[in-house]
Amino acid sequence: MNSELRRDLTAKDGPLAGAVITDVSPVGGGCIHQAWKLRLRDGQVLFAKTGGASALPLFEVEAEALEALHAQSDASFLVVPQPIALAALPHGAVLLLPWLDFGGSDQTALGRGLALLHQSSMASSPARFGWHRDGFIGAGSQPGGWRDDWGSAFVELRLRPQLDILDGLQQDSMDLNPLLLRLAEHLNEHQPCPALVHGDLWGGNAASLSDGRGSIFDPASWWADREVDLAMTLLFGGFGEAFRSGYREVIPEASGADGRVEIYNLYHLLNHANLFGGSYLSQCRASLKDLARRL
Repeated sequence: MNSELRRDLTAKDGPLAGAVITDVSPVGGGCIHQAWKLRLRDGQVLFAKTGGASALPLFEVEAEALEALHAQSDASFLVVPQPIALAALPHGAVLLLPWLDFGGSDQTALGRGLALLHQSSMASSPARFGWHRDGFIGAGSQPGGWRDDWGSAFVELRLRPQLDILDGLQQDSMDLNPLLLRLAEHLNEHQPCPALVHGDLWGGNAASLSDGRGSIFDPASWWADREVDLAMTLLFGGFGEAFRSGYREVIPEASGADGRVEIYNLYHLLNHANLFGGSYLSQCRASLKDLARRL
């Protein structure tokens, strides 16, 4: 962390006004912004995510989603860090969060906590699917908006926007409209209840804490089928049987869930293809062809 930003944090109008930072150490794992562990003289330990002025909109969306998830979570099982401060400072933007002590290995509480969060949110859902503002998933855009039926929400708010900007598939001259229509119809038959989801639940955005509880962070939240979170835990690994057992103890697996995994993970493959290219594009082609064959 540069000295100017460090001074901004503790300035009289800064988010840590009056505090003394005794130590700053970098935290790895992120690919968009910088992250830091801050130690204060009063004993507090904080997590700081920093970036240029352009990072502020991403931090705003993240903070809002963390607040929403925190409100629905049961802290006995799942810790969602509640934002301490969000600020645009003279030398950059910063999001301050509580420091989390990772180090646990049992994912049972993580699974149970996620299920309880989904369950709680379904009981108070807006009875429609979407989100009230445009947001982000990683560095990619994630459109806001609302739909009354799940199929339209997933196709029009998630799949189609990604497909529209994916040059590689446009060059294939593939007419995907018939498939998208079938996907929407297929998902509408499922008729899930809207749940508040993390939205980007890969292994790097979840952890088991040293006290045995689970934690989730870096969300791309919206109101969706809860299965989108479960599907993504299967995409890149990092979640074991203890996680799945903990989840199923609260909410049993719904009929046909296995058949929806590829549909839901297509969104993340498309997003990764748009962000990183490479083999993700061929994975998208393969998934689209498989879904066209199955539906």
